[in-house]
Amino acid sequence: MTVTVVIGYLLKTDFGIAMRATGNSESMIRSLGVNTDRMKIIGLAIANALTAVSGYLFSQIQGFADISMGSEIVIIGLGSVIIAETFINWFKITSVWLSLILVLIGAVIFQMVLALTLDIGVDANLLKMVMAGFVLLIVGLPRLSFRRT
Repeated sequence: MTVTVVIGYLLKTDFGIAMRATGNSESMIRSLGVNTDRMKIIGLAIANALTAVSGYLFSQIQGFADISMGSEIVIIGLGSVIIAETFINWFKITSVWLSLILVLIGAVIFQMVLALTLDIGVDANLLKMVMAGFVLLIVGLPRLSFRRT
């Protein structure tokens, strides 16, 4: 939770606004005199540092490290961001704080669906397919139209 507050504060500063603008419209922010290459490198460095810290903490909690541990974390992270992005688009949210909270809620929802899937007895080998189907459902749900023509 502390990391979320620090990231939220960083993204509200002038530096963070320039970094977010680099992701949204690189040519526009370059015309304002911001070095977009430096912003990309700093953004990737922050993302990789957070990934390294989360991998360290996860291996400390588990008590061991395995080469296949990282793929599940990446899938959970991408799923939670996709779920959060869907909610952000549904409710047209522009607040950085609400966006970060929705990413946390997306991770909880993703874990709940994972637990429910295992609870109903889905084979562990089919788990990735079920998770991919859930993410596709979340992404496709806003695009469905229920109007009758």
